[in-house]
Amino acid sequence: MIYEKAPAKINLTLDVLYKRPDGFHEVEMVMTTVDLADRVWLRPSDDGRIVIKSSERFVPSDRKNLAYQAADLLRREYGIQDGVEITLEKSIPVAAGLAGGSSDAAATLRGLNRLWKLGATSEELARLGSKIGSDVSFCVYGGTALATGRGEVIENLPVPPRCWVILAKPAISVSTGDIYGNLDTSSIIHPDTKGMITALANNDYEKMCQSVGNVLEPVTMNLYPQVAGLKEHMIKFGADAVLMSGSGPTVFGLVKQESRVSRIYNGLKGFCSEVYAVRMVGSRHILD
Repeated sequence: MIYEKAPAKINLTLDVLYKRPDGFHEVEMVMTTVDLADRVWLRPSDDGRIVIKSSERFVPSDRKNLAYQAADLLRREYGIQDGVEITLEKSIPVAAGLAGGSSDAAATLRGLNRLWKLGATSEELARLGSKIGSDVSFCVYGGTALATGRGEVIENLPVPPRCWVILAKPAISVSTGDIYGNLDTSSIIHPDTKGMITALANNDYEKMCQSVGNVLEPVTMNLYPQVAGLKEHMIKFGADAVLMSGSGPTVFGLVKQESRVSRIYNGLKGFCSEVYAVRMVGSRHILD
């Protein structure tokens, strides 16, 4: 049996440049992994089937599951006949803007690469991952990166300054397609992506906090006022920077002083049941 950790990601910046002819949006995002992770267990089987088991009942166990798609794609790409049982121990909230499904798929690619002794590189796995979903390529590498194209072009960036990340997900689910569908690209206020990259290069926490931005945030907040309310509470409780991750609805706060973490965490628990206080990971996965 093979085990892989599948960490969540947050968007320090998320910018949309334009809508592409293929229907996708051209994006520019700075993403980093945090220490909130699913656990993915891969057990070989002789029956030639891909079986998904999950601790979370809302996670699909068929071809809709991105981990299933990852295993199926890898088998077809390398001519593998073996079956596999994939067990997902979920800790990342579902449909939260934290790339839980994408990270599970990426962990499946990395784990099956070991289980089936394929010898694929991270670059090869990331290329395959891009066929499954826009965030999968980043999740194959993990760490901190600038993602461009539709999210599949990955450029490694320095590890962010050490800090706490407080995540809060309201009791709603958000469709990424709906959020992008409601985005007016002509009225976007673009985040300071270059400033964020400079902040990471200089290990500058204050500059990092000043440079966070997400063009999808106003769209989601307009459709789901709970997200705006959660952000207001997090600011009021004393987070250094607050932003929605991905298309939402999870909101995160960056906190430098450990003494503030419990106050913010406990304050948010009064408004939201799913609250997590974690560290940034920020460093890349290493293939065995």
